[in-house]
Amino acid sequence: MKKILWCLLLAPFFCAAQSYSLKPLNEHAKTSLRGLSVVSDRVAWVSGSNGAVGKTTDGGITWKWVKPKGYEKIDFRDIEAFDDQQAVIVGIASPAYILKTVDGGETWTENYKNVDSAIFLDGLSFWDKSKGIIFGDPINDKLQLLKTVDAGKSWQNISTNVQASLAKGEASFAASGTTIKTLPGGKTWIATGGKVSNIYFSADYGESWQVFKCPILQGAESTGPFSIDFFNTKTGIAVGGDYLKDKENSNNVLLTKDGGKTWQKPAAPVLGFRSGVTYINAKTLIATGTSGTDISTDGGQHWKHISDKSFNAVQKAKIGKAVLLAGNNGVIYQLDTVN
Repeated sequence: MKKILWCLLLAPFFCAAQSYSLKPLNEHAKTSLRGLSVVSDRVAWVSGSNGAVGKTTDGGITWKWVKPKGYEKIDFRDIEAFDDQQAVIVGIASPAYILKTVDGGETWTENYKNVDSAIFLDGLSFWDKSKGIIFGDPINDKLQLLKTVDAGKSWQNISTNVQASLAKGEASFAASGTTIKTLPGGKTWIATGGKVSNIYFSADYGESWQVFKCPILQGAESTGPFSIDFFNTKTGIAVGGDYLKDKENSNNVLLTKDGGKTWQKPAAPVLGFRSGVTYINAKTLIATGTSGTDISTDGGQHWKHISDKSFNAVQKAKIGKAVLLAGNNGVIYQLDTVN
């Protein structure tokens, strides 16, 4: 009776019927994976350093690895896949590239190149199959923004749409390609960090922007939000911390209920630095980083540590239930749920 009362009244999270574990799908590849796009329970793409792009069409049982010809040394930090044939990848630093394949990765077309020594692209996200946006670190104190309306075939620089200038030392992180989030209808959130942390929000496909303060750990070049996600236009989460102190968890997770205008700390934080976070459903979230992975089943208020294994990114299938994690040395794992 005492145990039942404890579960009902004091700690329903830790008495949940489900348990979680991580299952390896791939563990050996000469690449640091940070780009991850899970299309369905069967189709997923990853991208990373040394020009590497991986794809599965059988739920992770087998992976096909390619290196776009001529780009074998590029660090592809983000990827957006539409199906098993079409994907867009982003090479982040000068020269920065955006490539697209329409034949499953056999061939790639260069649709953007920037040789500016200051260019550094942080993340890519699509509102739908045609319209997408990429953002990058500031140049001359201005956030860099690129927009496509033709599924990545061409990109327009819309950086002048952001009126605000970034503070000195304010930039962003390309740790998992998820410091940007889009929702259908043109909603967009971008998180910056470093010396200053802000949330840049657009409700109209990047045409106009608002700026909200993000009170997560900040003040040093290694601190700030490293990943954001929104379940809907109001409910969202930001995770991060200090990647140089990845086992510390001081003010490294925040929740919002008003679309990013204000942020609150949860009742209990994640257990360390986190560079990836995603909603599995309205109540269940997963956050991961170099010091491990945590699960919440109460909307992000409490977190349970399920693994110490290092990852960079996590994502749920756009269509389906699969949740994949990716990291250094080509590591790809899947979240398993046991009732």
